[in-house]
Amino acid sequence: MDDRNRGLPHHVILEGRSRMSVAGVEDVESFDEQSVICSTSKGTLIIKGESLHIDKLSIEGGELSVEGTINSLEYEDGAPASGGFWSRMFR
Repeated sequence: MDDRNRGLPHHVILEGRSRMSVAGVEDVESFDEQSVICSTSKGTLIIKGESLHIDKLSIEGGELSVEGTINSLEYEDGAPASGGFWSRMFR
């Protein structure tokens, strides 16, 4: 975790399931058209959907904007699931 973003205010704004803004973003771990996985000041956030793309990303400012069809948001807290990131990607 990067100390410059630690404790950033975290909020999520979802506009009609087609646009989403996230504040408090510390890093984007991976992204493709079906998911965006990012670390936030409140845990790992997994955004799932269709035709997703990152419209804006500012790690220094802790901001992320995603466009596409957003189907779900999920937070992971604490220790990573057994097997870590790659095992989640290939379930």
